[in-house]
Formats: sequence, structure tokens, C-alpha cells
Amino acid sequence: MDGLHPTDPRQVGRYRLAGRLGAGGMGRVYLGRSPSGRLVAVKLVRPELAGDPGFRVRFAREVAAARRVTGFFTAAVVDADPDGPSPWLATAYVPGLPLDEAVAAHGPWPVRSVRALGAGLAEALEAIHEAGLVHRDLKPSNVLIAPDGPRVVDFGISVAAEATALTRTGMVVGTPGFMAPEQLTGAPVTPATDVFALGAVLTYAATGTGPFGTGSAQALNFRIAYEEPDLGGLPPSGLEIVADCLAKDPARRPAVPALVEELAVVPAGDHPPTEIVPAAVTATADWLPGPVAQALPGTITAPAPVAAPAAPPAPAPVAAPPAPARSATPAPARSATPPGASAAPGGLVLRRTFAYWCAIAVLVLAVVLPSRNGHAALTGITEGTGPWPFVLVAALNAATCGLVLAVLYRAPAAPVPLWARIPHTLMSVFTTGLFAYFLYWHVVDGEVDRLGPGAWLFGLGCPVLIYSTFQFRAPGRRP
Repeated sequence: MDGLHPTDPRQVGRYRLAGRLGAGGMGRVYLGRSPSGRLVAVKLVRPELAGDPGFRVRFAREVAAARRVTGFFTAAVVDADPDGPSPWLATAYVPGLPLDEAVAAHGPWPVRSVRALGAGLAEALEAIHEAGLVHRDLKPSNVLIAPDGPRVVDFGISVAAEATALTRTGMVVGTPGFMAPEQLTGAPVTPATDVFALGAVLTYAATGTGPFGTGSAQALNFRIAYEEPDLGGLPPSGLEIVADCLAKDPARRPAVPALVEELAVVPAGDHPPTEIVPAAVTATADWLPGPVAQALPGTITAPAPVAAPAAPPAPAPVAAPPAPARSATPAPARSATPPGASAAPGGLVLRRTFAYWCAIAVLVLAVVLPSRNGHAALTGITEGTGPWPFVLVAALNAATCGLVLAVLYRAPAAPVPLWARIPHTLMSVFTTGLFAYFLYWHVVDGEVDRLGPGAWLFGLGCPVLIYSTFQFRAPGRRP
């Protein structure tokens, strides 16, 4: 949290402001205190939006709809003034860690934690949809992690289902990499839209990246609309429901009540509680990965009970002040690249590039080793004694392999685009046919024994090239 700037207001409505929590496309968010001392997050709308009558109408409708959301896993709207000189909205302040920051700092989550996260988010969506809302922008930065469960925040751009006509024509509400296909194609937005986003968020929590890889907003939107998600990094069991959530057809996605039932958390036994300081509220954080639970603002793990102490326990040390916490408020505007869309793990890069490097290595050896009559194909260019056309073919194949490698190193978790697939496939097929023709005439002429190791290495490179064409699809993508 930052301190107030000289130009910031000191009070909004009845709430005294204490500092800045962040900023977004709609306005700036402050930490405030009510007259009784309760902490709230106050979102103050930007002046240029406040002067737009159309925006005020939409904002008032969204505030009225958001007040109806009362689910446990959502941040409640406690006060608002959509008609004032500077419209504002106040929500309950929840000390928590945004999901994108938790995954970026501590890595992907285990299956048990992801399922518990999904159960909480599904309950939050159930409450949102029962109020007649569609969130439209469920993403990792809009999920706050608290000891007793996640909280879905940022209803600033959620629009009541019956009021979608108020949205500006051509306006796309959402974040690249976490939007549903219907948001991109202009089809009706329904609760199933949030189910798709839930599948993308759970994929991010389990793998550290979204299900549609990395790249520009245009590339991500194209993959969402026309390509299958990359689910190769998901664990083999326990999260099969994610693939159903990411179905292109909204009718094929599971309903939210079915998700709540599927992801229901079953207690695994007694666990020491977690105390929230300074509220002294007992909750369980055992659903979280250990490092994330320890990193939560203002949380400590209670010690295990000691049986029959011989003497009265020593006074507990004074707890340190809680660390500055993030608010259950809309996250600041982010770039078009989805959260966590960083380079894929080294194992994935090696697995997808291995065939292309092998093909290049085999072809290079094939043209420098003796191929026929003791002469190498490479020296045949100047001496006229070797099959020099194979040098040209090898060079072209190496170039297409290099093209695909450049694409994979740039986006290792994404499919290879057509402009790189086509030349590599054509050269691989042509090279295989050329070697088959070359070998056929040596068999007919009875000169197979005159072929050297270079020629046979070139022949070995052909199946390697053909095999490499099967590595175009992203891991886990259905044929």
C-alpha cells in the first residue's frame, strides 16, 4: 500500500482514506476506514468517466446488481454512491494474496489445492449467477487467496445478464487468455462464459500458465476461438473436469452446481488451525500449499497442542504487525499478456525441440561424411564427384527446422503456426522422396555397396524429419 498523494482526497463519503491500494481502468482504489474503524476498499471513479452519462447509468446498474451478491467466496459491496459528483464503490477489505502473485512467487499448486480453489470459485460463481450477474472477467488477478478460501473480486465490469444491451457496441469485456470464445465472436454471454474462465484459472493454478500459451492478444484470442487448449501440463488425474470447462460450445460445459458437487472438498482429518492477526478469527488454511499459506498477509500457523504441561506456559511474544495486504478490490489494469505467461519449463522446451535438433545434426553429418565412391556430398559441389543436390536439400531442411525452432523457443507451449508448418512439411516429404528415388536407382544398378556412411545418415535423417512434423501440435492438444 502506498501513502496518499497531495492530490488524493482525504475522505470519500463517510470513509476516511489511509492510503492507495491500486489503480485500474475505472479509477483508483484506496484503503478507507468507516466511522466505527472497519477497513474497506474504496474505488473512486475517474473524472472523465464520471462525466459520461452513459457510464453513470451502467455503473449504477452494476452497483445495484452487485449488492445482491452475498456468497461467502465473494467480496461484499458495503456502500456506494453512483450519483455523486465522483461516483464511488466500497467493498469489504479482505487481507489476501492475489492468485497470480501466489503462483508467480511459489509455483504451481498440487491437485488437492487446485480442487479446493475450484470449489470455492464455483460457489462464488453460483452466488454471482443467482444475483443475475455474469462476471465476464474471472482471471488470476481477480482471485484473492485468504486462509479460509478464495475470494472473487472486481465486479466493476460485471454486467447484469438482463442488462447486456447497455454495453457499448463492439466492446469486449475480458482479459486475453481468460475469455470464452463467445466473448470474441459476439455470441450471447451466459453463466457458461464464467465456467470457461474458471477452467482457464484452474489450469493456470495447476501449471503456472494459461491453457492457451503465450503471445499477443490477437494470438491468444485466435487460439481461444479456433484451437484446443494446451492441457499437457495438468496432472494425469484429479482435474479432468478442467477440459470440460474449456469446451468451445457453451452447451457442453458443466453447470456451476455440478462443478460445486464435483469439486467439493472432503476433510482429510484434523489439522491445526490458522489464526488471523489481529482479528483473532480461527480458520483453516490447510487447503493451501505450505509456502502460500505462510506468505498470506497477517497469518500465522498455530502451534500443535502440548499435553499436560508441567508448568504454566511462558507468555506468548507480541505478534508483529501484519504485513501490508492486498484488498478485495478490482486489480489494476494489466497488459494483454495473461498473468504467468512466462517461458515454459525447460523439460517442455527440450521435448518439443529435440527432433528438430536431431534432424539438423544428422543432415550436417550426412553432407560432410563420405556418401558415394568415398567422396562427401559437400566436397562434390567443387569437385563434381558427389551428389551435390543433397547439400542443397539438407540446407533447406536445416533452414525449415531452424524456423520451427525459433517459433518453439518463443512460445514453447503453443502449437506451431501454419506459416512454419507448411514449408517444413513440404521439405520433409520432398527430401524423403528424393532419397527413396536415389536409393532405388542404386539398387537397380547394383551399386548399393558403393554408398558410404554419409548417404545412410541422410537416409536416417528422413524418418527423423517425418517424425518432427508430428511435433507441431501443443502438448495435450487433441488431434
